[in-house]
Amino acid sequence: MPNVNDELHHSGWNTCSSSFGDVSKKRNRLILPSLISSRIYVVDVGTDMRAPRLYKAIEPVEVYWKCNLANPHTSHCLGNGEIMISSLGEPSGNGKGGFILLDGKTFEVKGNWEKGNKIPALGYDFWYQPRHNVLMSTEWGVPKYIADGFNPADLTKGRYGRYINVWDWTTHAFIQAIDLGEDSIPLEIRFLHNPDAAEGYVGCALSSAIHRFYKTEKGTWAAEKVIQVPNKKVEGWLLPEMPGLITDILISLDDRFLYFNNWIHGDLRQYDISNTRKPKLVGQVFLGGSIIRGGPVTVLEDPELQCPPEPFVIKGKKVAGGPQMIQLSLDGTRLYVTTSLYSGWDKQFYPDLIREGSVILQVNVDTVRGGLTVNEDFLVDFGKEPHGPALAHEMRYPGGDCTSDIWV
Repeated sequence: MPNVNDELHHSGWNTCSSSFGDVSKKRNRLILPSLISSRIYVVDVGTDMRAPRLYKAIEPVEVYWKCNLANPHTSHCLGNGEIMISSLGEPSGNGKGGFILLDGKTFEVKGNWEKGNKIPALGYDFWYQPRHNVLMSTEWGVPKYIADGFNPADLTKGRYGRYINVWDWTTHAFIQAIDLGEDSIPLEIRFLHNPDAAEGYVGCALSSAIHRFYKTEKGTWAAEKVIQVPNKKVEGWLLPEMPGLITDILISLDDRFLYFNNWIHGDLRQYDISNTRKPKLVGQVFLGGSIIRGGPVTVLEDPELQCPPEPFVIKGKKVAGGPQMIQLSLDGTRLYVTTSLYSGWDKQFYPDLIREGSVILQVNVDTVRGGLTVNEDFLVDFGKEPHGPALAHEMRYPGGDCTSDIWV
């Protein structure tokens, strides 16, 4: 990119499965919102996939003036050809959970998607399910407080998220908030891929819980906790109890498996969700993290492990950080994993990431009985980039993937 300190975080496509059947649409532009600078880049990946080129840069001032929003995050394409991007806040640095609309052809900022005066105080990720006339959004934290790292003093002050926010898909009105607990920090949210499904999952980072959300008989929405990753009592860390910190979740295209990471604990998990109310753990692998043997943290009490995992080394490289963003191959057999969360938090929790750069790992998936094994021959090392170590975050497939495509 032509600028520095943008913080490219999540990404999306100019068109996807929501536009299925429209032969005029081509998945040839990658949308890259910048979480810190509030720029939005449009990258041409259609002319030459191996040589992406900058197609357009939307400057922050355009987002500020037309939408009164800032810190853009998740990008999804819509069935009508528009592109929708969620926001964490407003130009002043305070929180605001609104949405930016882009024209799908010119990539001009059209304005806000949301309507009415009632807007959630915080924003982050979102997913929509038109057959149930609903959009769900989540909350991370107030941008000016999360930018430089996690400060426990900010807890209990409303600076971190706690709600799934429910929107009417047709009227664009904010209609309901589902409370998942103070400072739970619900991040990634996924409906099942089946467009008729009226349920899905959300991962809560700080409470280290997975909640299933669902439509009630009354037509409202509710949530129930279905997985809890227990904290570990520790010494030598920021808090006396260490959460797993679930920062990404993913549902396989056949809606059979749920995957998520614990960025701080260091493990990647696979759950069978054939019974959506009772996920069953069928695969787990450790890929670094903060509780490794010989590290600066001493585990005093661990409800899950008898002994700490060994440091993760692959092809001679000791991997810094923990499993972060994940992406699954379309056939469900290969799971790709990055290790960087967000530069301000990387510096705080895994300073070696800044010095050594992050990686992409590949984990092989048993789709019959469940199970995860690391591919010891696969490593993409961003520590030796020409301009210095880089921090890799979200991954996208040119033909669409489990977290970019929504069927309508």
